[in-house]
Amino acid sequence: MRPFEEDFHSLNNTLQEMGALVAHAVQRSVRSLVEKNEDYAHQVIRNESRVDQMEVKVDDMVTSLIVREQPVARDMRLIVSAIKITTDLERMGDLAVHIAERALSLMTQGPLPEEINFGDLTNLVESMVLGSLDAFVKRDPQVARGILEADDAVDKARNRIQHQLIELMQKDPSTIPRALDYLIVARKLERIGDHATNIAEDVIFLTQGVDVRHRMAEVV
Repeated sequence: MRPFEEDFHSLNNTLQEMGALVAHAVQRSVRSLVEKNEDYAHQVIRNESRVDQMEVKVDDMVTSLIVREQPVARDMRLIVSAIKITTDLERMGDLAVHIAERALSLMTQGPLPEEINFGDLTNLVESMVLGSLDAFVKRDPQVARGILEADDAVDKARNRIQHQLIELMQKDPSTIPRALDYLIVARKLERIGDHATNIAEDVIFLTQGVDVRHRMAEVV
């Protein structure tokens, strides 16, 4: 095994570890909201520093690889993908913290007169997060393309929640502060799905050398 391959193997493992941390944070943030569980929310907030430390570690590893190996062609694609993936993972972690914070805020307020069903949205987003990481680990462009196709379903699920909350606020203005918190949570979940999509695009670039941003139809 070349020294570059050994170093990138370590980089790959670090990215997987960071991805596992972020996936766990996303799951716990959603459960804190749905189950009104303060412990889960505080766990997500406490673990934010670990995700940030992993981002710094990946950046240092990438910088060292570039300086020592001066990679080109496929090796350079590995480096570029690693940089982009770690950025998306860090932002996912931040969004999970934001959801946990909103969940804690909502726990101090009374319930809305109607139940807001986050089930479809959260299931889709969690599946996209785990699927994008699986696609990266397995270097599987077919799995990655499936993540891209799921993005529209996330948008539709978020729109359903948004419409329900807007109607509720129109009927009962007293619900506006709580409904806005739920709207923000729905938007944060959608953004997590967007970052999972970015990782899926990076997997296709890594495995096939094709940039599919803005032109998915060409590779499906």
